[in-house]
Amino acid sequence: MQQLTIVKVGGKIVEDPDLLSAFLKNFALIAGNKILVHGGGRSATALAEKLGIETKMTEGRRITNAEMLEVVIMVYAGLVNKNIVAQLQKIGIDAIGLTGADMNLILSEKRPVKEIDYGFVGDVKEINAAAILELLKQDYLPVIAPISHDGNGGLLNTSNKKTVCNNS
Repeated sequence: MQQLTIVKVGGKIVEDPDLLSAFLKNFALIAGNKILVHGGGRSATALAEKLGIETKMTEGRRITNAEMLEVVIMVYAGLVNKNIVAQLQKIGIDAIGLTGADMNLILSEKRPVKEIDYGFVGDVKEINAAAILELLKQDYLPVIAPISHDGNGGLLNTSNKKTVCNNS
């Protein structure tokens, strides 16, 4: 298999139409297979505020209670993910929007409570590389929202502050 490039783009870019457009045009120029992972935290915070749900952060990380989990799922897996996919389609890239729960892509475990209880935040345990490779072989560009699952039917707001890399 040829080289694989994984790019993580944050909320500041994905939430600004002009910045997103410029970013995606440059992203499209990356040769070979690629995966786009995105955030969208400021959009989640804005929707939570509209819904009267308090946003709690500590050390730059979101505390995700049950109400906030619903918000981040709606925003990341819905609004932000599908907007990115549509913008990629516009520039001729056949993208598929997913979360880590889709195709069993990302299995996580709920972050253990230590000094801080992060709530429904997951730390990546396993990545289903075979499923991702299959999408890439079919010339799809995976656009992955940071929502994973715990293997027991629960969804988790996946931590993007801790990078997990498996080179095998």
